[in-house]
Amino acid sequence: MNRALDWLPGLAAGQCLPGYPASLRVIDAELDNRLARFIAVVPDGDNPFPRARNGEVGVLEGWGLAKAVSEAVAADQHGEKRAIVAIIDVPSQAYGRREEALGIHQALAGAVEAYAQARLAGHPVIGLLVGKAMSGAFLAHGYQAQRLIALDDSGVLVHAMGKAAAARITLRSVEELEALAAEIPPMAYDLDSYASLGLLWRRLSVDSADSPSQADLVKVRACLAEAVRDIGTSTDLNSRLAGENRRASREVRAELRKQWQEA
Repeated sequence: MNRALDWLPGLAAGQCLPGYPASLRVIDAELDNRLARFIAVVPDGDNPFPRARNGEVGVLEGWGLAKAVSEAVAADQHGEKRAIVAIIDVPSQAYGRREEALGIHQALAGAVEAYAQARLAGHPVIGLLVGKAMSGAFLAHGYQAQRLIALDDSGVLVHAMGKAAAARITLRSVEELEALAAEIPPMAYDLDSYASLGLLWRRLSVDSADSPSQADLVKVRACLAEAVRDIGTSTDLNSRLAGENRRASREVRAELRKQWQEA
């Protein structure tokens, strides 16, 4: 199940734009009386890359994301900058020998650069977490957003890798990792721990994260519009430093600014 498939049509009523892989849905629609581009990575059972058939972000998806965002930037170069909304339910990047050989690292880096360039060019970039936001897939699709909004639901998970993979890499059991996560927020998967890191702008309670009601869609669209207004003309990511566990980060940055100004 992929929640982006359920949320995209209601949030962005309209036809998907042609020219993208079947695993990428791109829709231009209205948001807060301005144009917005909604983008979602979705499962494709016929994906020529088997590792990317369940909503993972692979070679095709990475370059497709880069294209979708870069084309919006080019189209709006001399006009109002449309908002870009990444609807996020991505379980992982696509691990595989073919993907590695064909440069998945370059494809995902291209997606990251496109989102960053859009933000720096004045496009309000928003990430809406409706399901999993895992690993390099999240970095490529949505992590460059100035505002991150998450559905307040147990099915919304954020981490660098899945539990089973993390257990193998660290030579620990899943149970041992869960015990550590209870004490160390960056190791946890739950939304409370992620929110404590200061990276979320809003958490939204909805009737159903799996099958959104009309009231859910209205609430989320209103929050997206509020995010666009809150971003205004800013292009940085400073809003991510407000969390209870970001005090040291704030102090380090303040000291660096002080030393730079005194130099």
